[in-house]
Amino acid sequence: MLKKIPLDEIKYVLLDMDGTLLDLYFDDYFWGHLVPEKYAEKHDMTFGAAKELLYKTYKQHERTLNWCDIDFWSGELHLDIPALKEQIRHLIEVHPHVIDFLKLMRKRKKKIFLLTNAHYKTVKIKFNKTQIGEYFDEVLCSFNVGYPKEFIEFWERAEKKLRFEKEESLFIDDTEDVLKTARDYGIKHLLFKARASSKLEPKKTEEFRTIHDFTELM
Repeated sequence: MLKKIPLDEIKYVLLDMDGTLLDLYFDDYFWGHLVPEKYAEKHDMTFGAAKELLYKTYKQHERTLNWCDIDFWSGELHLDIPALKEQIRHLIEVHPHVIDFLKLMRKRKKKIFLLTNAHYKTVKIKFNKTQIGEYFDEVLCSFNVGYPKEFIEFWERAEKKLRFEKEESLFIDDTEDVLKTARDYGIKHLLFKARASSKLEPKKTEEFRTIHDFTELM
C-alpha cells in the first residue's frame, strides 16, 4: 500500500510533531500524571480526585486553541505549566528513525514544514531537547493561524502562509480527525502514524494508509 505514495512526485512534506515525530509518552505522562499530582498537592486532594476533575476540565477545551495553550492552563490550574514541562524534559524523545527520514527528505530537496497544535513555548522546549528544529523550512503553530488543525480554516491559512501545493504534498499525523480535515481540504497524500507512544499499542484506522515507523517510507 505504501508504494502508492510516490515520494518522487512529492515536493512538500508536512509533519505533525507530538505522536508523529516525538514520542507521545511525554505528553501522556505530563497531563495524565504530573499535572494531576501537582494539582492534588496544591489543593490537598487525592491523586484520583484531581485526575478525575482535570480530565473533565481538559474535555471542555478539546478542539479549541486553549487545548494546547500552556499559558491558558497555567492560569486555569494555577500551576506553572512551562516550568513543570522543563522538570521532565528528559522524557522528551524523538521516535526511532525520524532524524534519518528528515535527513533523507532534506537530501532529496523536499520542503519540510512542521504543522502543530502545540503552543510555541512547548515547541521551543521540545526543539531545545531534541534539536529537530534545524530540519524544518518553517514551523506553523495553530496559534499563528487562529485555528487548530481540526478546522478547515487552519489549512486555508497554512497554504497561504507556507505556499505548498496540495497535489504535491504529503501530510503525516497521528490523529484521524486532523487527517480527515486535511483530506477534506484536498491534501493529496496522507499517512496515519499508528505508533504515537512507545508505551502504548499502535492505534488503528480504517480510513488512512498507516505507518508504524519512518523506515517504511525509506
